[in-house]
Amino acid sequence: MTHVGARIERARMDAGTSQRALADRSGISQATLSRIISGERTAKMPEIVAIAWATGRTVAELAGVARTADRAQCAARATNGSDADGMRQKLLSFLELNDFLDDQAIPATIGGDTEDR
Repeated sequence: MTHVGARIERARMDAGTSQRALADRSGISQATLSRIISGERTAKMPEIVAIAWATGRTVAELAGVARTADRAQCAARATNGSDADGMRQKLLSFLELNDFLDDQAIPATIGGDTEDR
């Protein structure tokens, strides 16, 4: 199984950006990003969200979750620090985005012949 760092590195390469540029766009220090990519450090959910935005990938792709329940749990983790209403609103937004992507035939998960790209 590919770790999150490898999926982030793949997303960075597919986006045609340098590690420094991705660090700048995501607001994560290059040293931290390098440690996440190498697997020396576990990525925190807010970091995965920032990297997803910066690379045009989904959180589900980077986190390696495919099932709806896993995606919902992933979204809930991204709401750390929110009160119950804030968490509910963010989760609903996430699920609406997920449905929109499905309606547009945009994969929210990694497809193809392998689980990881």
